[in-house]
Amino acid sequence: MPRLYVSPLSAVESAIRDITPARLVSLLDPETMIETPAGFAPDRHLRLGVNDIDNYIDFLVPPDEAHVQQLVDFIAEWDLNEPMLVHCWAGISRSTAAAFVTLCLHNPQLEEKQLARFVRRKIVHARPNRLIVEIADDILKRQGRMVDALALMGPAEDTYEGCLVELPARPGARDMAQSNT
Repeated sequence: MPRLYVSPLSAVESAIRDITPARLVSLLDPETMIETPAGFAPDRHLRLGVNDIDNYIDFLVPPDEAHVQQLVDFIAEWDLNEPMLVHCWAGISRSTAAAFVTLCLHNPQLEEKQLARFVRRKIVHARPNRLIVEIADDILKRQGRMVDALALMGPAEDTYEGCLVELPARPGARDMAQSNT
């Protein structure tokens, strides 16, 4: 079964060692962006230098259409045969937005609200970056359904930093049934 992993930066090194992902997405502010880890082909590591903001703030870099298009293109190329790891600084906002976008892209048969509830159940601390989701919604022509689905997630568990979380990239009927309860 194809696996998608979401983590904070602090868990990336051990996650690479333990799960040996084939692809890596780093969503970090430009000043703290990591280099491509040893043994990783640069074309299998997407590095998006964006701050975790959802509007313009002086001296910070909000996610924009070019960033999110790169993300969508990168995850669309993922063949789901080997694990992919997505991370940001805390594993709470940018990475969970990227995970939600990934699930929406690779599961067009499922409703966005189902996938949002699935993300909430699996990642209790998820607070997906709204701007990343809004832009992805436009790119994927979802007519606002991805953004609307965020409201259905409910409140996130309050934490300073998330942890490594494993998600099936193609949730089955049992996963979705549990998410709808």
